[in-house]
Amino acid sequence: MLTHISKDDLFHDYYKQWITIYKEGAIRRVTMSKYLMTHQWLIKLIPDLRLNEMTRITYQQLLNDYALEHERQTTMDFHHQLKGAILDAVDEGYIERDPTRKAIIKGKTPRVKKIKYLNQFELHTLLTQLNLSPQINWHWFILLVAKTGMRFSEALALTPADFDFAHQSLSISKTWDYKMNGGFLPTKNQSSVRKIQLDWQTVIQFSELLRNLPEDQPIFVTPGDKIYNSTINSLLARLCEKSNIPVISIHGLRHTHASLLLFSGVSLASVARRLGHSSMTTTQKTYIHIIHELENQDVDIIMRSLSGLS
Repeated sequence: MLTHISKDDLFHDYYKQWITIYKEGAIRRVTMSKYLMTHQWLIKLIPDLRLNEMTRITYQQLLNDYALEHERQTTMDFHHQLKGAILDAVDEGYIERDPTRKAIIKGKTPRVKKIKYLNQFELHTLLTQLNLSPQINWHWFILLVAKTGMRFSEALALTPADFDFAHQSLSISKTWDYKMNGGFLPTKNQSSVRKIQLDWQTVIQFSELLRNLPEDQPIFVTPGDKIYNSTINSLLARLCEKSNIPVISIHGLRHTHASLLLFSGVSLASVARRLGHSSMTTTQKTYIHIIHELENQDVDIIMRSLSGLS
């Protein structure tokens, strides 16, 4: 229920009302949860701060306190989630001047994030352990993610109608809401809507598997059943241990897929499109270690080529 806003209101109360009015129903549920988490941090860090007390100093102190427990990028996201509400409060006269002007974004030193992926031999070893039965099971799910690099939620949302066997392609146009109550959701971004080419063996396997299944129903999920990411990751971990290879997650299979493509000489642009990244920059940042390794290989090739000219 909406209440009258005054300069003396607690800032976190104003912010909660602001996200209810402007964000609820207009953004994805996962994004809304981030705004709600920001609200919880406001209650923790500035429980007694009132709207008319929000100055550049108090706002900077809020960012500094938040940054003590978060990396710089996370603090930047926190700042962006607050800024729209604050600028509206300035426009309405609840706050005298824009306190976000010239804000300094700090944060903890990012942890070194080592991406886990398998090499070609390890992936082949893993796939030989799969129990690919005549009916759809989670082993088929693992195989398809390994061969396409799809996101977990994208693979869960697949229906028989998404497969175009004649053109050996798979359409990605939706995700499955496995974190909440199930059902189809839009993709992560517009770039995530894409077609992924399939190899002939996968086409033959799935054309047989999907025969007589309802065209518009998920093939891996029964509507009403709760699916947990951890359940599939546990299955994959057991298969990795049985194969005596490094344990990776389902998301690690996505990294494995991209890594193998890059090492095979597939262009960065093609890998980005296949993964559904919004830009090549995302792909470049994620796989920078592989790109550096490939650059070192290129240097060796260049040097051998030049030495042959003498």
